Amino acid sequence: MTKKSTLFVLLPLAVLTACTSTPQQAPVVERPITRRAPPPAPAPAPVQENREGYYTVRKGDTLIRIALDHGQNYRDIVAWNNLANPNDIKVDQVLRVTPPEEAPGVRTAAVVMPPDTTKVAPVPKKVEPKGDKKPYAEADLKNDKDGDGRPDPAPKPAEKPVQLASVKPSVPAAASAPALSAEDREVSWMWPAEGRVVGQFDEGKNKGIDIAGRPGQQVLAAGAGKVMYAGSGIRGYGNLVIVKHSNGLLSAYAHNRSILVKEGQSVGKGQAIAEMGDSDSDSVKLHFEIRQQGKPVDPSKFLPNR
Repeated sequence: MTKKSTLFVLLPLAVLTACTSTPQQAPVVERPITRRAPPPAPAPAPVQENREGYYTVRKGDTLIRIALDHGQNYRDIVAWNNLANPNDIKVDQVLRVTPPEEAPGVRTAAVVMPPDTTKVAPVPKKVEPKGDKKPYAEADLKNDKDGDGRPDPAPKPAEKPVQLASVKPSVPAAASAPALSAEDREVSWMWPAEGRVVGQFDEGKNKGIDIAGRPGQQVLAAGAGKVMYAGSGIRGYGNLVIVKHSNGLLSAYAHNRSILVKEGQSVGKGQAIAEMGDSDSDSVKLHFEIRQQGKPVDPSKFLPNR
């Protein structure tokens, strides 16, 4: 066989050998994929609305309304909350509505009472007087049925059965206003205007009383105090004057035609503070309220009879 023939025979064999040989592959190692856990969410800040002395703004609220409902001066609420614009309060905003502590961390120590060293005299024992011995009469001996030498006691009359009164379920008393402080009791009251009462106090519907009158009739301060507000910033009250008489009591005068006093002005009992009108009302009248710690109370409990 020639060299060329041999070459043609060996060449296909080499190709077949290369195709049938198994190539060596690199080893594959399966490694578990570790995922990092997301960082824990920060704990929510404590909600201040549940704390006493704070209020969460609701839709339709104004700072003047919030101040009235809590018996505070709206200017104080502005200062306690560092508000740049009193007219710019937002829904769900939490406001402090009571004054902050003057000295945080300082507490008044409780007064420890000294032990009671008073000696209580012993209670003397009761000594019954001895009865005198007297000879028995013949009638007494007849009454001695048990033979002990003494007359038997007279039989007791039969007791009448006692009827038990039916017990009625107790009805919880309505929540009353907090007790008046000594300062509140010192406030002297008078009627703020002459006229017929056309609207009685009803905490659910009418937070004060309504006194009918004529346009321009004088509205008088029902007690001495300081003007806490004078304006028309509360819807439904029209031209409004609020006078603070003590730390716990204030009075409000609504629907005025005009206001005769300014905020911060001290007024005396019976001083003219406004003229009666029908601002934000369907008739000429004075809407008069008394509030104790911001809670509306019945003015008839404070005003004298007339």
